[in-house]
Amino acid sequence: MRQGLRQSMAWLHAWSGLVVGWVLFAVFVTGTASYYKAEISQWMRPELGAVQADPVRSADLAAAFLKGKMPDAAGWYIELPKPEEPLITVHWWKSLEGPFHQALLDPETGAPTKARATKGGDFLYRFHFELSMPPMLGRYIVGACALVMLVALVSGIVTHRRIFADFFTFRRGKASQRNWLDAHNVTGVLALPFHLMIAYTGLVTLAPMYMPWGVQTAYKGDEIRFFVESGMMPEMRAPAGRPGELASVGAMVATATARQGEAPEGIGIYNPGDAQASVVATFEEPHGLAHLHPQIAFDGATGAVLATNGGVRAAATTSAVMVGIHEAHFAGPALRVLFFLCGVLGAATVATGLVLWTVARTPKGAREAGLGLRLVRILNLGTIAGLPVAVAAYFLANRLLPVDLAARAEWEVGAFFAAWLLVALFGAARAEARAWPEAFAAAALLFCAVPLVSAATTGAHPFAAGARFVGFDLAMLALAAGFAFAARKAGRGVLDTARRRAARTPAEEAFQA
Repeated sequence: MRQGLRQSMAWLHAWSGLVVGWVLFAVFVTGTASYYKAEISQWMRPELGAVQADPVRSADLAAAFLKGKMPDAAGWYIELPKPEEPLITVHWWKSLEGPFHQALLDPETGAPTKARATKGGDFLYRFHFELSMPPMLGRYIVGACALVMLVALVSGIVTHRRIFADFFTFRRGKASQRNWLDAHNVTGVLALPFHLMIAYTGLVTLAPMYMPWGVQTAYKGDEIRFFVESGMMPEMRAPAGRPGELASVGAMVATATARQGEAPEGIGIYNPGDAQASVVATFEEPHGLAHLHPQIAFDGATGAVLATNGGVRAAATTSAVMVGIHEAHFAGPALRVLFFLCGVLGAATVATGLVLWTVARTPKGAREAGLGLRLVRILNLGTIAGLPVAVAAYFLANRLLPVDLAARAEWEVGAFFAAWLLVALFGAARAEARAWPEAFAAAALLFCAVPLVSAATTGAHPFAAGARFVGFDLAMLALAAGFAFAARKAGRGVLDTARRRAARTPAEEAFQA
């Protein structure tokens, strides 16, 4: 018998959601946290306070450090100090294929900072679209999952004829499958425009990487020309192939600041040891939807202005708007909270869908699940409960690891993955009914411990007058309360199941067997 459209869409929705659901949950959780990337990075370096660094002096200090590290580099990049990151961040590389190096410098001395080494919020941000894999591989995987997410969203809309009516329906006390379906509908519909937007704009953001053939064909391999002609970057000279001396980078920063009316956020120096080196000052994008950075290019040898990025064409502006909407750089405090809550609902939609898949396919009265269903249950627990535990472990490692530990940032990331793996193994070894409440309880305890451990190790009371990280600590306690509630609900389900089994007659037990 041929299936109708809605039945076909229901099958497509269920299986497409399952195949990418575990990756999408991780993408949603880490992407949602990235809306507060700067605040997370500040919390993870409590030694640093607000500084009023001179951008001109900072640029010269950074250039001197980079010249000592790699004078023949293909490029240097300097991130000047800003309120959320009161350090100079420098990058240098020998070729565009890598490896890429990074260091954090004290803006007063230009020496490597003594603050604790950490990847801060940037780790969660990059995990959101690279999954801690080689960058290109991770982005391709996330892009494929985002495409499948769009398929799942559209097929879900087609499947549910009463999708908006069901949004107002949550039937407590009904069968487990009905409860999970109602929860999936509510979380999915409440933020449905956000879900569609975030999946589509995420794909558009990386579209030139996924489909580079048009630019490659039109520009015959000179992709840089495309960005110059679209107005997204100024034109720079090719290296002369002979050595040269770099002029004062600080003087160029002063010139750029005078022209733009504000200090640049970053300085790119390309072929710094060449006679035709180029220096590009990049500014924060103006307030608005488009993610476009004004830029000024300088002659590295003389400091003279060479060019600025011109007027951006309509297509490039549209692409920049997609990036701006996805990353929410334009959002003020209230709108950022709304984006964050929509991200939480996105993660909840994926989580409830994954659990619903297993509940709907569990045979009634079955005491043991098949291998495939058992594997999905383990992956569900390891992802839905394991990832929050991993995030809490990442924060705790930041406070508990010795400040002067070698490769300290890598140890923090190692704690993240170790905690995640531990929860997955726990789910494989423990009965499912017990594993869920215990894993959620562990997440609640760990998040509750974050502000307490922070206070004990830094000596700063989280809620004292003038405390710097009250918002972060309150967010940790709110997460702890949420996971404690989830553990209680999951534990109550275990008790209800035990009571029902205890109330069965011997005849019913024999029938169920």
